Amino acid sequence: MCLTFTQSNEALIDYIQPKLDYLFTSRPTAVNLGAAMRRLSKVLHDAKERDIPATDAAVEFVAEGRKIADEDVGRNKEMAKHGGEWILAEAKKRGEEGDKINMMTVCNTGSLATSGYGTALGLITYLHETGKLERAFYTQSTPYHQGSRLTSFELQTLGIPSTMLCDSMVGSLFQHRKIHGIAVGADRIARNGDTANKVGTYNAAVLAARHGIPFVVVAPISTVDLDIADGTQIPIEHRPAIEAQCARGLLYPPTSPPTLATVLITPSGLDEQNGVYNPSFDVTPAELISAIVTEKGVAVRDEDGKFDLTGIV
Repeated sequence: MCLTFTQSNEALIDYIQPKLDYLFTSRPTAVNLGAAMRRLSKVLHDAKERDIPATDAAVEFVAEGRKIADEDVGRNKEMAKHGGEWILAEAKKRGEEGDKINMMTVCNTGSLATSGYGTALGLITYLHETGKLERAFYTQSTPYHQGSRLTSFELQTLGIPSTMLCDSMVGSLFQHRKIHGIAVGADRIARNGDTANKVGTYNAAVLAARHGIPFVVVAPISTVDLDIADGTQIPIEHRPAIEAQCARGLLYPPTSPPTLATVLITPSGLDEQNGVYNPSFDVTPAELISAIVTEKGVAVRDEDGKFDLTGIV
């Protein structure tokens, strides 16, 4: 059976390009997503220039997608090791007792957010696999609950000892439990090290600085945007107000079969323009970040408190 969109390169581009464009708009803050979409788009347009059969172009497109995924997994494992070993060295340098450490993370940065293994959650996984992790703590990451819905599932599946906490409980956690480090991902890192990530990351960084806890950003080179000087130039996506007004999940007590429901948790009629503040991301200033990790290594601030990221990109 011949699919209509493989009858010509023009038809193939007309079919796929809008989907690539749509995927890009889903996360405009994430620079690496845009890079992947441009790379895939280039395959289609290069095939058209070479005037090869559209079916061959489709095969090349799929192969490039798989190559991107495989490269991502390899990068994730590299940065997880770099970051994990850096955290362990820092704990030893600070005279921390014990062979194992406790880590905290924000949002979801594991296999469900990447092609596999993960970035910040990959670091935690690496510590677990090497027998160096005592427990992982993770925030719910409201209002979309990537932590309670996704990170919890991954940690449970991997058999990693873990504890969930509400976003507002981070300070209390730092007061009452020994946390050796915080590892977070990034959607975009500016040239000076300012980092955009899931909203709530900045809060955690401020509290980590107050308690003297190392705060590590773990992200691939493709996330570093050397074209922008600092975080003020990072576009921050704001989501519809209703998304912060609702909670979604399975009904409790459980039903058979399970029933998925969405519940309004605020009074109805809140002003769409000014009644709800709902950014998807915030920007953590470089001065609050202890280290930035990519697949090429670890960058820390120099004596002047500045990051030089050229060595890890």
